Amino acid sequence: MTSLALLQLVSPALPVGAFSYSEGLEVLIQAGSIADEQAIQAWLEAELQRGAVRLEAAALMPLAEALVGWSTQADVAAKARLIDLDGWLLATREAAELRAQQRQMGMSLLQLMSDMGYELPEPVALSWPAAWAWAAVGLSVPAGDMVEGYLYGWVANQLSASVRLLPLGPSRAQVLQQRLLPLIASQAQLLQAADPQQLWSSGVGAGMAQLAHAELYSRLFRS
Repeated sequence: MTSLALLQLVSPALPVGAFSYSEGLEVLIQAGSIADEQAIQAWLEAELQRGAVRLEAAALMPLAEALVGWSTQADVAAKARLIDLDGWLLATREAAELRAQQRQMGMSLLQLMSDMGYELPEPVALSWPAAWAWAAVGLSVPAGDMVEGYLYGWVANQLSASVRLLPLGPSRAQVLQQRLLPLIASQAQLLQAADPQQLWSSGVGAGMAQLAHAELYSRLFRS
């Protein structure tokens, strides 16, 4: 059942609005910095190895531990750790659009989990990584699968945006997703044991692209 639960969480049918965000890809593609299949693959590999998504993936374990402590033991200190780490992750995102994305997707997932019978002890606004951790806790997804699924879903959403912005068909996007599976798995294993606040991100180009998105004359995506 846990594998089926993970399939549900990474499904493109999950009603969290992920399809409406490009996380700066729209800027890079409009500028010609990413123009083909090879370029988008190189970009995704770089982000998986050195980008901000690594910090979020590494935070999933401590977020899940705090959520368990708060939800099952009414541990006030666990709730404080949860809110502190959630706020820290948001603060690592330079662009207001990205922070709005994280909040919107997080609240949408929390609402879905509530509809499915997995409510937090009390209403609290959590961003996407913390909400993902809560979904994994509620649906009994193992820790390794939780981290792998987070990275897999991020890549899938980036490729979905790429299909709409590049001359890249859905079949080639699936080939790319398959090529990236070993990297996703290796990064998930590495990040599962990492302290997110001891990691770094060299995603300066991604941050600049995300900041520039608000200034695009025309755009398809919200970030």
